[in-house]
Amino acid sequence: MDYTQRNPVPLPKVGATQSIRSTIDTVFDWKYALEKQKLLALYEKGKSQGWNATDLDWSVEVDVAKMAREAQIDVFMNSLMDPPQKFTLDSAIEFRLHMNAFMLSQFLHGEQGALVATAKIVQTVPWEEAKFYAANQVADEARHVEVYHRYLTEKLGLSYEAHPSLVALLEDIVSDSRWDVTYLGMQIMVEGLALAAFGMMRLVMQSEPLIQDITSRIMLDESRHVAFGVMSLQDLYTKELSATELREREDFVISSAELLKERLLMSPVFERLGWDTSIWVPWMTNTPFQKGFRQMMFSKIVPNLKRLGLLTPRVREAFATMDILRFEHEKDSIEEPEVKPPEELVQMLMSYMAGRAEAE
Repeated sequence: MDYTQRNPVPLPKVGATQSIRSTIDTVFDWKYALEKQKLLALYEKGKSQGWNATDLDWSVEVDVAKMAREAQIDVFMNSLMDPPQKFTLDSAIEFRLHMNAFMLSQFLHGEQGALVATAKIVQTVPWEEAKFYAANQVADEARHVEVYHRYLTEKLGLSYEAHPSLVALLEDIVSDSRWDVTYLGMQIMVEGLALAAFGMMRLVMQSEPLIQDITSRIMLDESRHVAFGVMSLQDLYTKELSATELREREDFVISSAELLKERLLMSPVFERLGWDTSIWVPWMTNTPFQKGFRQMMFSKIVPNLKRLGLLTPRVREAFATMDILRFEHEKDSIEEPEVKPPEELVQMLMSYMAGRAEAE
């Protein structure tokens, strides 16, 4: 696909490429049993729901500053987010532009991680049905990388390098020799958080039709990807792991959640804007709206881990400390693919909108 890169994606400290050494067993399935009917049905669904980047209307003008100005973004952010320093219209627009660019950039980098990790799953998973679906997902991930890269470099014109915590998590996922840990890290943790983040992007960019189209299409793909992980791991984790093996997966889940949480604080945004991180990062950490936003990111991870038997006392204790255990009673990705925002976040938005309506 031919498009203009107005602003190439910044490189991380490691440079243009990064090599991660890993030792894995490549598994051939000579039985071809094809007995896992739910996985085969998901594979068929993935094939039938395929789409192409050229299906999108790339002629749409993307002007985030104009949309933010028309929406009086400074009033919204000052009312709901209680910033340490009141936003002017210009500073609110600048922050919204950089925040969107940061989130979309991490989507791009995470999708490349998913591309690599899912290719690894094709090699390592022992069932032919899972190899079929993972191969289909590899094509999905390539398409996601393609559209996010084009959107960032041609339409938005602003982007960020991969966050160090995301890089560290992707290194852990790709380098681990155990096939199920690749599933756990990518399909359950990274893709689970991404699915919720896409829902938030769709919520905050309602007046931008191109990103709405991109996000809706990708969310359909990602909901299948997360379900693929849950289906593949459920019996293994609930019936087959030893106590030692289970503890190792608990450690991985806890460390992964910490890395994902760190990424959501958006320190690079404040650094690039030249704003004092000692003031603005605690704001991202403690303000009710921002806490609700971060909590929403784990709204599928927690119930999915519960279905897998990984919401153990150790994991529950860690998640309680992170204030995300509240989602344990929500529906998992098998029961309900869509992500719902936390009720208090919805109430904040509704109260704000009602107040605006009365003022007008």
